[in-house]
Amino acid sequence: MDVRRSAERYPGGDPQAGIESWHAFSFGPHYDPGNLRFGAIIACNEERLAPGAGFDEHPHSHTEIVTWVVEGELSHRDSTGHLTRVHPGDVQRLSSAAGVRHVERNDHDSPLTFVQMWLAPLEPGGEPAYEIVHGIADSTPYAVPEAGAMLHVRRLAPGERTAVPDAVHVYVHVVRGEVRLGGEKLGPGDAARITDARDLVMEAETGAEVLVWEMAG
Repeated sequence: MDVRRSAERYPGGDPQAGIESWHAFSFGPHYDPGNLRFGAIIACNEERLAPGAGFDEHPHSHTEIVTWVVEGELSHRDSTGHLTRVHPGDVQRLSSAAGVRHVERNDHDSPLTFVQMWLAPLEPGGEPAYEIVHGIADSTPYAVPEAGAMLHVRRLAPGERTAVPDAVHVYVHVVRGEVRLGGEKLGPGDAARITDARDLVMEAETGAEVLVWEMAG
């Protein structure tokens, strides 16, 4: 198990434009050849957008983009005609496939924080696709078959325990609260990269919200 602390993430974005970004993997100008991906995951970014701030239209291709809003409201528009607002508890996925363009903004009057995770598909190409699941229930897995991955959202009460999936690769990202995993205490923004996970249990020390990726390879 490889634990990466919140303070180790790369800062990015454009603070003067109201955009703060924190990258868990090599990203953009922050090139780290030893930190390019884990399993299917090639990016895990925490984005903070001030009211009125956002990312203008930009392209993506050959990437599965999964977004989890922590607080606030995210406005999404893409070149396939989708116009949506994403709230805490919603899972949004944009399959960029052979190519898609989109806009992400905070059009609300309060700050927006979201975690965005990029996964490499098993096969390149295909047609772009979009999906949003509103208010996903705790412990309900969300499958991203194009990347051979499954997302588990866990909301834990203090002292509650949950099993970590047995898998070739497991990526645990703490959204809020504190948990204990494999003898390590993890807080907000901390992550654990686990290879060949077997019989692991996570326990919440406080109320916590955790994103757990289960990946076949």
